Amino acid sequence: MLNIVLINPEIPFNTGNIGRSCVATGTRLHLVGKLGFKIESKEIRRSGLDYWPNLDYKRYETWEEFLAENNPSQDQLFFMSTKGTKSYFDAQFKDGDFLCFGAESCGLPKEFYTTYQGRLFTIPMTGPVRSLNLSSSAAITLFEALRQTKYSK
Repeated sequence: MLNIVLINPEIPFNTGNIGRSCVATGTRLHLVGKLGFKIESKEIRRSGLDYWPNLDYKRYETWEEFLAENNPSQDQLFFMSTKGTKSYFDAQFKDGDFLCFGAESCGLPKEFYTTYQGRLFTIPMTGPVRSLNLSSSAAITLFEALRQTKYSK
C-alpha cells in the first residue's frame, strides 16, 4: 500500500480531493500537524463526496508522532516541493512508500529542507507558475508511484 502524507494542510477541498484519490487507489492518507479545517467539515465531505467514510486515514499531532508510529526508513520518504532538487520522474517508488506534501501556502516545515535534503523531489514545470495545486501534485505523484508499483507488474 502506498501512503500520502499531508503536513499542516490548510484547504479542506484539497484534502477532500486527495482523500477521494486515496479511496480510488487503495492508498492510506496521513494527516500530520495543524489542520486548517475540521475533519468533520462540510467542505471535506463535499470534495470527498460520499467516499470519505471509506477513506483509510490516520491523524497525528506532530511529525515525531507520525515517525514513531510508522517507523519509515529514509528511502521510504519522498518529499514533494518546488524546492526539490530531483524530478519525481527519477524517483524509484516501492510499495509502502510515503509521498509527503507540505502546506499550500508555505510548503514543508523549514527544517525539512535540511533534514531531508536528499529526499526532496519536484514536479517539473515549464510555465510561469510557482507551483501546482496540492491535490493535483498529490495525484500526479501518486499515479506515477502506482505505475511503478502496482500497474507495472
